[in-house]
This record gives sequence, structure tokens and C-alpha cells, in this order.
Amino acid sequence: MIVYYNPLAANKKGLEYAEKIKELTDEKLEFKDVRETPYSEILKSEEKIVLCGGDGTISRLINSVDEIPDDKEIYYFPAGTGNDFLRDIGKDGLILLNPYIKDLPVAQIKGKTYKVLNGIGYGVDGYCCEQGDILRAKSDKPVNYTAIAIKGVLFNFKPANAVITVDGKKYEYKKVWLAPTMNGRYYGGGMCVTPNQDRLNPERKITVAIWHTAGRIKTLTRFSSIFNGEHIKYTDMFETIEGYDVEVRFDRPTPLQVDGETVSGVESYTMKSAAVSKNTENKQETTV
Repeated sequence: MIVYYNPLAANKKGLEYAEKIKELTDEKLEFKDVRETPYSEILKSEEKIVLCGGDGTISRLINSVDEIPDDKEIYYFPAGTGNDFLRDIGKDGLILLNPYIKDLPVAQIKGKTYKVLNGIGYGVDGYCCEQGDILRAKSDKPVNYTAIAIKGVLFNFKPANAVITVDGKKYEYKKVWLAPTMNGRYYGGGMCVTPNQDRLNPERKITVAIWHTAGRIKTLTRFSSIFNGEHIKYTDMFETIEGYDVEVRFDRPTPLQVDGETVSGVESYTMKSAAVSKNTENKQETTV
């Protein structure tokens, strides 16, 4: 069994975490730095493989190859700091990854395509990631995203007006603080933004969430409720819409994050369920 680990995960303790796998299996283990082998080559290995890292490690896998072979078992052992994927599925130990990386939704952001593991953050959450990247480039100290969020809500982030289209139906909102579209429930290191979303739901629906209308103080006083999913009770300022085909458009460029990767200056994004892609493929095959 080959363990591909990210040495930068878990605040540069990736190998230390990976070695814990010795306690979970009697198989002979070989450890390799995941950065030194292309994912396409990793999947060609005849050995069983384990990915050890955080959400970013999984995201890089799914976005580095066109397709995961059905007969290739891939296991996952967490060693990240955010671990929203792990938090969402509620498992521990060595996790068979295959069911969770099949039929993923696909996003289009500034002309680039992403397969989405957890979700897209757009609004103050994207702003926090952008500011965190700036601080990380200047210092090795851990980034305090809570402090960034508080300052952003109180002073620095300006909410946008948004037009959100779900399965062809258009919705308009004023003063939008958050407009993520989710495949899972969690993002941002523990925010349960869409508590009713099931990443393995048979219909492969996705959920767009909208935090809107409220002023800075009201938003700040209720913001902590997002960590346990209780924010959905504030229906005067929060709502969710399920669907298959989502477009979110702001009236000004705003930072965005997709599975932790920051994209600056985004005016709009789309995210389509795997069901939409399959339907399109079936129509094309029928036409041919």
C-alpha cells in the first residue's frame, strides 16, 4: 500500500499524520510525497493507494484527472486543518474515497472549470480567503479567519446585489453577504452553511444559500449560528434553494473560493449538478 501524503498539510505535519496509518493496517506501507508524482501516474499504480492530506489534496486529485477508474480503490486519511469533507461525512480511520468523488458537480469560474468537492463560497467568505492568502504570504503564523470575518462584516466587506438563477428561475436580492452553492454541508473550516444538503443524494441536487438584506450589526450578531446550522431559522435574512443548474451574478467583482482555492475579482459563477452533465451527454449520444 502506497501512502501519498502532503507534507504541508496540518501546519506542515503531513508526514507525522500519515505515519498514524501504521496503527490502522497490517499492510506494508510505502510513503511518498504527493507533490512529486502526477495524479495520473498515481492512479496507474497497481498497489492500493491512500491519500493523506486535507480537502485541498482531494480537490487536486479530482481536478487533475478526467475520470477515476471504477476498479481503482482510493482511500483517504485526513491530515488537514479545515477538514470540511471529513466533518460532513462523519467518518474516521481509512475512508474509501470512491463514492464521494464520483458524479461531482462542475463549476465554471472566469472561464475555468472545477469539479467541486464541498462547495463554492462567494461574498464575505471569499473575501476572508483572499485576505487569509495575503496574510499567509507575509508570515508563517496561523491565519485567524474568525478575526478576518469580524472585521470584514463590521468594516471592510461591502455586500453586493445579486441575481441568482436556479433551473431557469431568476431571483433578485439586495445586500448579499453570502451566496455559496454547495455539494456538501460544510465549508470554511466548520461552517454548516447548508445543513440539509446531502452530497450523496440520489438526484444529485445542489443547494445555493443566500444571506441577504441585513445590516452589519445584525449580520455579525447572528453569524456565529452558521457553525451549527441554526442560521437557517432566520428566514428574514437567509434562505436556500435546491436545484441542478445554478448561476450567481453579483453587481460588482468579489473574491470567491472553491474548495479553499481563492479566485479574485469574480462577477459571476455557474455550478451544475452531475445530473445536468449526464443529461447533456445522453442527448448528444441520442443525436449522434
